Amino acid sequence: MTPTSSHTAGDNPGGAGETPGPVQSFVRGLAVIRCFDGDHPRLTLAQVAERTGLARATARRFLHTLVSMDYANTDGTRFWLTSRVLELGHSYLSSLSLPDIGQPRLEELSRRISESSSMSVLEGTDVVYVSRVPVRRIMAVSITIGTRFPAYATSMGRVLLADLNPTDLDDYLSAVTLEQLTPRTCTSVGQLRAELQTVRDQGWSLVDQELEIGLRSVAAPVLGPDGRAVAAVNVSTRTEVYSVADLHREIVPPLLDTARAITGDLAAQHL
Repeated sequence: MTPTSSHTAGDNPGGAGETPGPVQSFVRGLAVIRCFDGDHPRLTLAQVAERTGLARATARRFLHTLVSMDYANTDGTRFWLTSRVLELGHSYLSSLSLPDIGQPRLEELSRRISESSSMSVLEGTDVVYVSRVPVRRIMAVSITIGTRFPAYATSMGRVLLADLNPTDLDDYLSAVTLEQLTPRTCTSVGQLRAELQTVRDQGWSLVDQELEIGLRSVAAPVLGPDGRAVAAVNVSTRTEVYSVADLHREIVPPLLDTARAITGDLAAQHL
């Protein structure tokens, strides 16, 4: 006779034949960390609760846990993250190796053209910055490592989306909402697909004031050893500095050189 188990289905995460579900306390803790950003570096308990949707008591427990582990600090009223939070992303960035490989190439590119340059990867429906060389402030928001922007409205995002296989691209388009970020933002799936085909054909992307009015950017793919795009590099500038024709003539060639150089560095690393 088979013994009757006293465990419920939810008590055996990761058991044979089961797909483990998310651990809600871990999910909530990550939400607390992520509610701090460049525009909100210091928050009160009430603000954290509001931004995460958590009850104040729950938010308080997570905040004080972060403080006890030196991932956050407080003056008794407001909370802020400490530099120790960077440890959470260290394993990912180290294993990726792209930032260390790409940074010297981006610095060389920025010196050559006197403009800001960046590298990002695709994560969900966003691009996430993993390396950056700022030359001047180009956006209303401050761009740092870890900054996220919607992929569909950015040159780097379009380069990475253009390299997705058809199934993955369909999944992305099903998951994303094409919001009107500026009057020039592409919000049509059909038009976006056409733009991505253009990117595939020419090997780079130009986005003109779709993320922010006054901002133009061009991007090119960084390829992994398998020939697929693992990252994108870009140059962003203000419209009063470079016209679209100027970008084609003066920025795209050195940008493509940089993307090819990083691609070569990655290939050499895997020899």
